[in-house]
Amino acid sequence: MTETPAPASQSAPRPVNLAEALASFSDVYSPRIVARVNDYDVRIAHAEGEHVWHVHEDTDEFFLVLDGRFDIALRDADGGERTVELHRGDVFVVPRGTEHKPSSAGGSILMFEPTGTASTGDRHEGEIPGHVDSTTGHALA
Repeated sequence: MTETPAPASQSAPRPVNLAEALASFSDVYSPRIVARVNDYDVRIAHAEGEHVWHVHEDTDEFFLVLDGRFDIALRDADGGERTVELHRGDVFVVPRGTEHKPSSAGGSILMFEPTGTASTGDRHEGEIPGHVDSTTGHALA
């Protein structure tokens, strides 16, 4: 099996220090893409305040809390709600098709999502608050 070399225009990957990456921006709920793994983005974000109820119909959403506290309210198909409380080092996966609403008193998170996944899901409830960026992720500056 022969390996096809990478095009000359692509540079070799470099390590990303997450603390430095988080220090490079201050916007909340405005994820930055720190790496790509196959067809997935590895995104980091600051979190503070409430996000918006939303759902990703076709993909799970992976969260790792890097700092602080991060809560995820989940809504069952019958309308019942529960909240998962996450702290630094905790990992949680919101299953595809599950309505959820993140909130935080302040912290930072890392997420794995398929490239092109909107931060406010395939559909969301109500107006998007001004502090929530509806994006598929921003390049890390």
